[in-house]
Amino acid sequence: AKKVPKTPALQRLINPDKTFDDELCLQLQGDTFHVQCQPILQSDGKLAAVVELWRKEPGGPFYEEDEEIASSYLVWGGIALHYAHLYLNMNQQKKLNDFLLAVVKSIFQDMVSMDVLVMKIMNFAQRLVDADRASLFLVDAKNKELYATIFDVGVDSPGSDDSMYRIAGDAEEIKVHTSKEIRFPLGTGIAGQVAMTGEVLNIKDAYADSRFNRTVDQLTGYTTQTILCMPIYIRGSIIGVVQMVNKHFGLFTRDDEEAFAMFAVYCGLALHHAKLYDKIRKSEQKYRVALDVLSYHNTCTEEEYQSARRDGIPTEIPGIDDYYFNPFGLDDYEKVRHAIYMFSDLFGLNGFDQATLLKFTLTVKKNYRRVPYHNWTHGFSVANSMYCIIKHSKGIFRQAECLALYVGALCHDLDHRGKNNKFMLDTESPLAAIYSTSTMEHHHFNQTITILQQEGHNIFGKLSSTDYKQVLGLLKHCILATDLALFFPNKAKLSQIVQEGKFSWHIAEHRGLLKAIAMTGSDLSASAKPWNIQVETVKVIFEEFYQQGDAERAAGRAPIPMMDRNQPDQQPSSQVGFLMGICKPCYSLLNTLIPESKPLLDMCEENLDRWRKIDEEIKSRKQNA
Repeated sequence: AKKVPKTPALQRLINPDKTFDDELCLQLQGDTFHVQCQPILQSDGKLAAVVELWRKEPGGPFYEEDEEIASSYLVWGGIALHYAHLYLNMNQQKKLNDFLLAVVKSIFQDMVSMDVLVMKIMNFAQRLVDADRASLFLVDAKNKELYATIFDVGVDSPGSDDSMYRIAGDAEEIKVHTSKEIRFPLGTGIAGQVAMTGEVLNIKDAYADSRFNRTVDQLTGYTTQTILCMPIYIRGSIIGVVQMVNKHFGLFTRDDEEAFAMFAVYCGLALHHAKLYDKIRKSEQKYRVALDVLSYHNTCTEEEYQSARRDGIPTEIPGIDDYYFNPFGLDDYEKVRHAIYMFSDLFGLNGFDQATLLKFTLTVKKNYRRVPYHNWTHGFSVANSMYCIIKHSKGIFRQAECLALYVGALCHDLDHRGKNNKFMLDTESPLAAIYSTSTMEHHHFNQTITILQQEGHNIFGKLSSTDYKQVLGLLKHCILATDLALFFPNKAKLSQIVQEGKFSWHIAEHRGLLKAIAMTGSDLSASAKPWNIQVETVKVIFEEFYQQGDAERAAGRAPIPMMDRNQPDQQPSSQVGFLMGICKPCYSLLNTLIPESKPLLDMCEENLDRWRKIDEEIKSRKQNA
């Protein structure tokens, strides 16, 4: 027990070691009291708190029994305090998780533009740490500067400042300064230091800190007191800095820093995705402009259309349905007229618009590149062969299948660059990045769709919605079937079905395999043309091969012998292998199911015999040399 005097000076003499709190002593002036202090310990033995009990006279001193009673209560008090702390921490974590979930939903569901995202990030950040204002500065790595076009966000009551525009919130409005862009070098001010060092700064008095840049305050007319500034990372690089200004109550705490650090991770991801979104949006606009330019230059001109309309569609073309028709005997414009005639002969014009058909065919011609072999002449020749197959085997294919087969044959090599799929993959062509398999064939189909989508070019426009979808699906199947890599599994499947006697015209898979073989047969029909046409075709085929070989050699790769223009004596041997391994098996299978296609097999075998003789003569000369 101690007698506390009324004089503070005397109190300090009696209690020089400050055992008792000065405030408590002053409250008890003139009274005699007894004090008992007991610790509250956590489960790991760490001190959590101290309970101080005091009793005035005449209550008497504390006895050992009092200590035991207090101690027994305090054991449970320590446990309760421990669980209270756990609950508080869990509750705070739940609130933070709910907050971050709201952040993610908001910034990722509505990623309209970088400016909108920046405003959202600043508003969420400002609410997270209860700051008065928030600023986000992005890093301009090229110029080594920090910049912001939207540099100050806060919550305020409506109608306070005309220099700001407002975004409706739940219960209040967000104020956003947008007067001008702010830029300053990295290393300048608090934000500049954070951007340079990546260090989190918690400033308790901005104007007392020499690193604080007062320029922003001068520009905005705002007074900064406390600052919490943190970097935003993506892939290990600082892409921006978020700066919280003036906490509403007290100073920014360690808890604020930890919560904000977690929030900054989401900010980095959001900003990164927003930049990607902006790039994609700009790329999409560039693509649309490029497509508009290309569609203008790659569609038929009004003069070409008017000329074709005046000339009209031929009423009859003798010999056009002959498998041995010579495509080299026509100029490009006459091929267009012949192609339109074949279409009208197969399908009539009642269900199709003549003007659209003219424009479509003229544009298809224009979209074949001027390469040695895979050009408009080849496209026309393949369409002519398919026309002959359909014409001579009436009733085998349905109307939708015939449309897909003929149009697919006409368009099957649109925009061919004179290089095969392997070359596209080896050279990491953008097309190979888009289509990993059947690269060029996918591109040919997409070019066909692009032409159909041009104004006045949709030849299928009068079909019903169901028929339209069916024809497009069949069209894709037919064009992709011209990839020789698909021919071998298609041939193997169909051959087995035929050998087992299981082929049925009523099974969609069987019909699909036959259409694929018919497309391959039409695509390779140059090998089944009379010898003079065959020789002329082989010349342009090998010139295209040689051009690819030249490109491969220029890239440091050795071309295969067939594509090496320094080995022209390889041509006969290559043709023998090609006709034996691909063409003859294809036409044999086609002949089995469509006997009317036998002329293709017959001429292929004749050409094979000629190439064998030439190849044997070359080998004989080499042996005798």
